[in-house]
Amino acid sequence: MDMDINQLTGQIIGAAIEVHRALGPGLLESAYEECLCRELSLQGLSYERQKELPVTYKGVRLDCGYRLDIVVSKRVIVELKACARLESVHQAQLLTYLKLADIRYGLLINFNVPVLKDGIKRMVK
Repeated sequence: MDMDINQLTGQIIGAAIEVHRALGPGLLESAYEECLCRELSLQGLSYERQKELPVTYKGVRLDCGYRLDIVVSKRVIVELKACARLESVHQAQLLTYLKLADIRYGLLINFNVPVLKDGIKRMVK
């Protein structure tokens, strides 16, 4: 039986909080990605890391080099940041990824904050 989407996103957020609790802010995005993937594995969640995201333009599939940070259970795109603050362009980026990947739910997580819940944005296409 499929996990409820709120339960799934809650579990992903819990994993991110665990990583942030252990490491704190100030590291590179790649370090958080590595540790979050380890935490997702420990929780038994399936995920794809650095998943290729082709762009289809006027009927032609183009590889523009876009990659999704993490896709959990084929249902949630997790876009990681390590920046001063989330900007509207980050939200626009995730919405575009959701549309291109035909996935409904996304989490934008900025690890460069004192309290992680202040750096999480849940998005629905």
